[in-house]
Formats: sequence, C-alpha cells, structure tokens
Amino acid sequence: MKIGFDNEKYLKIQSEHIRERISHFEGKLYLEFGGKLFDDYHASRVLPGFEPDSKMKMLLTLKDEAEILIVVSAGDIERHKKRADLEIGYDEDVIRLVEKFRSLGLKVDSAVVTRYIDTPVINQFMERLKKRGIAVYRHYSIEGYPSNIPLIVSDQGYGRNEFVKTTRPLVIVTAPGPGSGRMATCLSQLYHENRRGIRAGYAKFETFPIWNLPLKHPVNLAYEAATADLEDVNMIDPFHLEAYGETAVNYNRDVEIFPVLNAMFERIFGSSPYKSPTDMGVNMAGNCIVDDEVTRKASCEEIIRRYYNTLCECRKNRANEDAVYKIELLMEQAGIRKEDRNVVPAALAKAEETGAPAVAIELNDGTIITGKTSPLLGASSAALLNALKHMAKIDDSIRLLPPSILEPIQDLKVNHLGNHNPRLHTDETLLALSIVASTVPIAEEAMKQLENLKSCEVHSSVILSGVDEGVFRKLGMHLTCEPVYETKKLYHK
Repeated sequence: MKIGFDNEKYLKIQSEHIRERISHFEGKLYLEFGGKLFDDYHASRVLPGFEPDSKMKMLLTLKDEAEILIVVSAGDIERHKKRADLEIGYDEDVIRLVEKFRSLGLKVDSAVVTRYIDTPVINQFMERLKKRGIAVYRHYSIEGYPSNIPLIVSDQGYGRNEFVKTTRPLVIVTAPGPGSGRMATCLSQLYHENRRGIRAGYAKFETFPIWNLPLKHPVNLAYEAATADLEDVNMIDPFHLEAYGETAVNYNRDVEIFPVLNAMFERIFGSSPYKSPTDMGVNMAGNCIVDDEVTRKASCEEIIRRYYNTLCECRKNRANEDAVYKIELLMEQAGIRKEDRNVVPAALAKAEETGAPAVAIELNDGTIITGKTSPLLGASSAALLNALKHMAKIDDSIRLLPPSILEPIQDLKVNHLGNHNPRLHTDETLLALSIVASTVPIAEEAMKQLENLKSCEVHSSVILSGVDEGVFRKLGMHLTCEPVYETKKLYHK
C-alpha cells in the first residue's frame, strides 16, 4: 500500500501543538475530542499511513498531563441508544471506555450526565459508575439553549451545573457518540473555573474536515460522504477569511454556532480568545500529508464505498435516499463514477457470466481475483481461497479444500444444524482451511497469506450475510455490495 501520510510526524507535532495551546491559557485546557479515539478506520482509509489508533498514541504522549472526562446525555441512556458500529448501548460504552482508558494508563475519574433527568434508569446508571470509582456529575437542560446567552452564562444556567473537579492541565472531553453535550460541558467548566479565578481555555480536536486543504479536496469530500446522513456540509470559514484574509475549511455546524460561542466567551472572560471557529481547532493532520495524489485516490475510493454502503442501508430501510443523492453529488464534484472502483465491473462481469452471485477482490498489487458461487462454496469463500492461492503462488487447478473435507461440513449444516444453504460461508471456509493446514504444506502456505489481505478492496454482486461481512471486516478488507438480495425472501438475516 502506498503511503500518503507521515504518522510519526503527526504524533510529534500534534502533541506539541496541544501543549502550545495549553500555554495560551492559565495552564488549563478543556479539549473537546470529536470523532473516534479508538479504531479510526475512516482516517486510515483516506490518509494511507494514518494508523487507526494514532489519536490514542498521541494522547499517550500527553498522559502525564491529561485526564479524561466522559460525557453522556441522559436522554440517550433513557432511550437505550446504541452505537451502530459496536451494537452496544451508550451506558455500556461509557463503562467500556473507562476500562479501556484505564488499561492504557490514562487517568479517568469523572463522568458527566448532561440534560439530567431524575428517573430510575438514569440514577441506576450513575450508581453503576460510582461503584467503579467514577465520580458522576449532573448538568441540566437550560431553557433557550443555545440562544438565550444571558441565562446560559449565569448562576441559573451554567452556574446550576455541578462543577467537575479536575487536577491535570489537559482535560480530554469525549463521549460515546454525537449529541452527548461535550461542547456544553466544556463551556460550563470554563464558567465555573473563571468564577474560581482560573482562566481555563477551550479547544476542539476533530480530524475532519481538514482545515488547510481545499474545500473540494477529495479528503474533505470523503468526510461529507461519511456524514451524509447528518447533513454536515463543508464550507469556507467566513470568520477566518474576514479576520486573516486566508481561506480555511470548516463545517456548517461550527460556523453557525460560532457567533453564539463568541458571545459566551465574551461573557465568561470579558473577551473572546478566538476570531473564527477554525481558530478553536488544534488539528495538524493536514501538515502531515506527504503524497497528495495517494490521499486523493484513497479518498475517491472511500466516497464510492460510502455510496454503495448507503445504497445498501437504504435497501435495508436503515437510511433515506437523500443521503444517496448527496453522495452522488459529491461523486460529481470529485469527478468519479462507481465503475472507477475496479472491483465493481469485475464482480458484475463474473456474476453475468455465471448467472449467480460473484465476488471480486483487488489485491494490494492491483491484481483482480474473482470468485463464483458453486455447490460447495459461496462466492465470498471462493474469492478468498482464490486470492490466498494467488498470493501463495499455488496453481489454480489445485484444490485447497477437496470435497472430502467440505461435504461432511455441509452434512452437519443441513442435516443436523437446520441450515437451508449448504454452501460454506467465509468463517467456515477459513476454519476448514486452518484444519487442513496442520497437515498439508500448501494449505499452510495459503494461510500465511491472510495478513496480506489487509486493505484489499472487495465487491459483491449481492448483499452479503452478516457472517461474511464480519469476516471481511476482521481481515481489514474494504467491502462494498450491490444493493440487491440474493433471493426474493421477505426476511433476510
């Protein structure tokens, strides 16, 4: 895989920039952390070379100066809101985050329940946190937020919130997901700190959009594609342009809320430390791109992947068509078509040739490998085996899994476990291959190639089962599917 991003440089200059921002205030900075702290695969896809855990590695360089404050909305707990990527509730994710941070040696002693409501569900959640040694603070809804600034910045507004006691110069404010109240928590803390004679500061850390790349750069367009369902729109920061005569990219929500934030800063401090929403950010990712062409190509791939993923979500009634139309517009702006994703025409051609579902894999050297549906294997399994054979330089005529291995598994599936589909899914295929590899050298050579599937592109001519999707994801492969089901059944698991 070609590298377009210098990860080591990023770790160095990003932590230095945050330390510098702390020094602008009286040794205390509340840093609102947007996006994912762990497993930021979107960033790693559009900025090849960016490691998914880069943000956490950067934080670990600051761990002696930092502590974590986790924020969660009472409404999200009450509604049992779930993280779509992990399929766990926000209440469980708060506890997961606490344990994850602590296992890495980061200090996390406090949590805030925003828009607190006095219900059994909320109070039980708070008790769970307290039993794990987490101090829990209550912040309340403020009538007219965020417009009623005289009320918000008063003893009846932020002053009513419980003050979170922190001891480190850098307080990282994070949350299980969007809409949790991170920014409001930071501003509430500034109000309380200022009343105690400490001029603490606020800054925002979000990787995207990248402020010092052009507005229509594919990296920034890919961010819009990723947030198409949230109606985020990248735009030139008009406040930055007016203040400095320089163009900078931000997104609509930060630009729209900036006058309100500015007025809050002025009421808290007497004057605002920032002239634009871009000023509030500390992201240095744009300074670490070392090959612009590589990041452009990777981002165009990501836009097409988002397009297909959104089409499939619409087919499953999990998204609306407006998000599809938005991504189609972004594809026009980037000058790309879905056929530019090399695995798409390859999978569709194989499906048309065989009259059955097919899968195509693009290896990291650009080679396209296909797999067809057979009585023994699903198309995903066939494509995986063909890719492993190609990388291990095993002749295509050699069967890694002969019928004598596959047929007993099929018998178990159909005659004993009640499955209607006798063909092997990818997890069953890889398990069978691992067993054969213990006695057959060429199968062992094929197994050794699994690590080389990471970052490979995959496309299926039909929507895959959750099992096959999960295997491709665990292998680090980038999957897309045509928005059609293999069968016309009303129920699809």
